[in-house]
Amino acid sequence: QEQVVESGGGLVEAGGSLRLSCVASPRSLSIADMAWSRQAPGKEREFVARMNWISGSTNYADDVKGRFTISKDNAKNTGFLDMKSLKPADTAIYYCNAKPLFVRAIWGQGTQVTVSS
Repeated sequence: QEQVVESGGGLVEAGGSLRLSCVASPRSLSIADMAWSRQAPGKEREFVARMNWISGSTNYADDVKGRFTISKDNAKNTGFLDMKSLKPADTAIYYCNAKPLFVRAIWGQGTQVTVSS
């Protein structure tokens, strides 16, 4: 069964940093694309960042540009979202979405990020 599992969320003070991880399994999956989105309480889920694992191209939501960095470790089938200069407005559940080759897209269960002021 294909799955992705996020980790790395937690409570951090404003201005702090966190690194989120997203592990895709089984290891035999060939990931073509991985994205992060988030959903704050009472709001709709919104796009945060995406990376094409084949070309390496990335794109970001405007409000995280310069603060968040998406990256990957192909050997471990793991994607990362490095978040710095965190703001209370970044508080949300962060979800990973992986699109493997020849397989449907896979969503994780999410990891909570809470930024205190």
